[in-house]
Amino acid sequence: MREKAVEMLNVKQNGIYVDATTGLGGHAEAVLQGIGSDGRLIGIDRDDEALQRVKKRLSDSRVTLMQGNFSDMEHLLCTDGITAVDGVLFDLGVSSMQLRSPGRGFSFASDALLDMRMDRNQKLSAFDVVNRYPENELEKILREFGEERLARKIAKAIAQSRERKLIETCSELSKIVEKVYRVRGRIHPATRTFQALRIAVNQELVQLKKGLDASLNLLKQSGRLCVISYHSLEDRIVKHFMADNAKKGLLRIMTKKPITPAPEELRMNPSSRSAKLRVAEKI
Repeated sequence: MREKAVEMLNVKQNGIYVDATTGLGGHAEAVLQGIGSDGRLIGIDRDDEALQRVKKRLSDSRVTLMQGNFSDMEHLLCTDGITAVDGVLFDLGVSSMQLRSPGRGFSFASDALLDMRMDRNQKLSAFDVVNRYPENELEKILREFGEERLARKIAKAIAQSRERKLIETCSELSKIVEKVYRVRGRIHPATRTFQALRIAVNQELVQLKKGLDASLNLLKQSGRLCVISYHSLEDRIVKHFMADNAKKGLLRIMTKKPITPAPEELRMNPSSRSAKLRVAEKI
């Protein structure tokens, strides 16, 4: 939904925009086309590998790339002398590059070591959570962050397996979950487990709440906030944030219902099927 998100961002000539989840720079590149010669784009990402790639893609004096968490957006921008912006764009979740990159440990289909850190400088990894967290804490993570109905059984299976041997790779963990499920449904049995672990490792929901607050503080009057989410936990946070601030008279909601991918996009990019775009404007 790149084109729709950038359209809803209402990009203006000479404006200042933040791509809070720069990734490989697809949204950033589209925003650059509308900001004119004196506009500015600040790209933020936790992933140093992604920033190195996008630096080559967007060799442009109007672009400033920053490694960090979007929850620290105000501080990051302040270091560059920016205290107000015309728009903020979030494209949440794990990127296709991270899923495909060998050694990053995000994919249940991978033989890579369990990792899942978006910022590889942080200490906590999925290996630590899977092998060191108490069984009841694992169950809580799977239930709350993965909405996993078999959270208790999976947590027990993990605890029993790690007593015999540490669970080191994505494929090892995936096989444990598959045995609990026994049969495969429409989605892979390990999908929710891996989602839950990734969210826990990167503190994604906590950081999202902080990032949304930061974006509201930075937005100028009539500035736009656009958020693309990919699962119900993220979307619920975004929906409530916009609704609560609309009641306070701080935001005007531009999407009564979330915008979802068009049939043509779904045919070209099936992985976008769960995407939801919500947009609000600063009053």
